[in-house]
Amino acid sequence: MHRKITFYHLFVFFLTFLSYSFFHAARKTFSNVKSTISEEWTPTFNNETVNITKPYALWNKRHLFENDKDAEIFLGVLDATFLISYAVGLYISGMVGDRLDMRKVLAFGMCSSALSIFIFGCVLEWVHFYNKYVYVIIWVCNGLLQSTGWPTVVAVMGNWFGHTSRGLVLGLWSACASVGNIIGAFMVSSVLDYGYDYAFLFTSSVLFGGGFIILFGLVSTPAEVGLKESSNGEFIKSFSSDTSRTSFIQDNPEVDLTDQADAPLIEDSDIDISEVRVEVKAISFCQALLLPGVILYSLSYAFLKLVNYSFFFWLPFYLVASFNWKATVADKISIWYDVGGIIGGTVAGVISDLCKHRAVVVVPMLILSIPALFIYGNSSGVYSMNAFLMGVTGFFIGGVANLISAAISADLGQQGPIKGNNKALATVTGIVDGTGSVGAAIGQILVPVIQTKLGWKSVFIFFMITMFLTTVCVFPIFIQEIRTICCQYTYRWNIGLQRKSVLEDNIIEQNSDQTESEDIQ
Repeated sequence: MHRKITFYHLFVFFLTFLSYSFFHAARKTFSNVKSTISEEWTPTFNNETVNITKPYALWNKRHLFENDKDAEIFLGVLDATFLISYAVGLYISGMVGDRLDMRKVLAFGMCSSALSIFIFGCVLEWVHFYNKYVYVIIWVCNGLLQSTGWPTVVAVMGNWFGHTSRGLVLGLWSACASVGNIIGAFMVSSVLDYGYDYAFLFTSSVLFGGGFIILFGLVSTPAEVGLKESSNGEFIKSFSSDTSRTSFIQDNPEVDLTDQADAPLIEDSDIDISEVRVEVKAISFCQALLLPGVILYSLSYAFLKLVNYSFFFWLPFYLVASFNWKATVADKISIWYDVGGIIGGTVAGVISDLCKHRAVVVVPMLILSIPALFIYGNSSGVYSMNAFLMGVTGFFIGGVANLISAAISADLGQQGPIKGNNKALATVTGIVDGTGSVGAAIGQILVPVIQTKLGWKSVFIFFMITMFLTTVCVFPIFIQEIRTICCQYTYRWNIGLQRKSVLEDNIIEQNSDQTESEDIQ
């Protein structure tokens, strides 16, 4: 079936892209204010690089940590806390999204997350209340609430866009996270000089407003606006008549039809055919987990997201600590990692569409990411060179992360065993992204510890080992796809040889007949 792109497709693409960009812009705030917030949480006399502008006696009564190192470790704990709660929330939000109205779930998550960010960064600072336990509790809530975003937006996009162009469309669309990081970096850098509370206020306000836009504007499925096309280009019809009860009984066990047992089949050609609404059951967590490829891609994404989110959370801090750059400059330069991820995700999506396989693109990019990490880890503090190498690293790491989290997750949630079931996609996406967030949470505990004990060089070695493990997890799928491609080419080659042989036999037979005819004459 030829798929027609409508205004609704473009509008859904734009709204879901915008919503998750706002999520990431708000999430990016914390990573971009780490150096500033570290100064706020430590005594003024322990930080020699900061001009002492606060009243000494007043400030040193309420500081949280004795030195910058302790503050840095706590910032890593907050990152890990956020990601652990985010991972747990993803497993839950995926199943909730498949069972409730995804538009309302997404809008609720955006507005409530904005409120928690506002309390964390603004209210507590304005009332000068500093407490580690309160910070952790609020950040746990923020992680749970932000987890409503990714499974629902991927599920909505999967409902509107089919498999044939999914690599291109979702490869381009998955740039929403990177675009959100860029927007967040610019938003934070524009107001950070006034205080980190203004950064939280700015981004949380934008996220809250985006929630209202989603609530009143998003269309979750084509059926809501009367379109017959589903995510796979098919729709279900039933037979109806004024005098007879009819039913279209499908082989799909996930579909329940009302009064199916006693509904007679009608073979009257005069009956009217109309579309019927059928209730599709959402699959369970275990059913989603056991789908082909889900476990392997989930494990690989755990290792990959560990590295990707370490760049997300720690890149501005690394630039300030290693090269003594100003925080606002580090925030602006760090966007080149996301630029590389946008380009990488789009290119990988297009190539995987052409190949009709994903892992054959993913594995080479993962292998190339290892030398890219080594080179960037030994780069200098020259702005242009650092930004270029950062973009190359983002191309391989962020590009693959975008492809797995969007296009591949959508493929896994609409493959053979559950094809046509649009209430499985959010659950599968939640599993993949949730497992990835578990790995990312572990990384945010390990990165500050490794950096404190061994330095940033060791952190990059740790990243290279992690990318190797990512490649190992995807490699069985890569081998399977290579075998499939080889079988396809072998089959086509054999068919070509058979056709050539038949053609040669026909030519020989024609020549033989012609020779016999000439002999007779």
